[in-house]
Amino acid sequence: MRPEIVPIISAMGWAVDSILVRRGARTSSVLSAAFLSYVVTTVLMWSYVVLNFPLSIVRSRAAFYFMTSGTLQPLLARILLYIGIERLGVARAMPLRSTGPIFSVAIAVFFLHERPVISVYLGGLFIVAGGWMVLYRRGAAKGDWRLLDALYPLLAAFLAGVSQNFRRAGLLILPNPFVAGAVTTGTSLTLFVLYLWIKRQFSVVIPSRESLPYFGPTAFVSAVSQLLVFTSLSLGEVSVMLPLLNTTPLFSLLFSLMFLRDLEKVTMNIVLGALSLLGGAILITSR
Repeated sequence: MRPEIVPIISAMGWAVDSILVRRGARTSSVLSAAFLSYVVTTVLMWSYVVLNFPLSIVRSRAAFYFMTSGTLQPLLARILLYIGIERLGVARAMPLRSTGPIFSVAIAVFFLHERPVISVYLGGLFIVAGGWMVLYRRGAAKGDWRLLDALYPLLAAFLAGVSQNFRRAGLLILPNPFVAGAVTTGTSLTLFVLYLWIKRQFSVVIPSRESLPYFGPTAFVSAVSQLLVFTSLSLGEVSVMLPLLNTTPLFSLLFSLMFLRDLEKVTMNIVLGALSLLGGAILITSR
């Protein structure tokens, strides 16, 4: 199998994840989907690390950067994205979530003093234009979303951008994406459990009987998709793999048309906006 197939499968997996979350969120809190996802991903990631590497590798000073990354993504970023999916729908939330590269570049420019090439600025224009088209509407409809709801996937993208910079700093010290994934997801799960314990809110992450057929598979789909992300980065050049990983919005739109006709309406503005956002992300990540 060609290495390029792996990130495409991962992108499709994240799109399936968004569809399942949208369905399950009708009867349960999205926090239950996030919690199940953290548990399964942590178990799979750590199992892989234990079976393939000596545990002493985790004592690297890179672990600090991976743990810092885990406090933001997947912990907060995924919860915010799931809330965005619940409020905006898959067709709008997933393209907005793909704006992460522009935040990563902005952080790199201001704090790491990088000097981006012209394609990065062009990609930024595509992303701004795409975001405007995805959120454009002529009037409010019954049960429609609010503009402020767009902050959830955008904040998820921002936190992911910040988190990626911490993860990159750690990978410069310890270039092992699987250890990075295990530590970040383990940190997310630990902090989430501590929060639930302090607040005595474990009941909120228990899915209803109606949502379990959606949230259960979601946990495994997101876990496998994340494993494939790290696998793809270890199989090929980052400049090739990242644009392919960023094709998730296209699959999300396609699956929305196929499986969410009763919940969402995909307009031409959304399609064009998603294509513009995707083009901007590809321009930035392939610089």
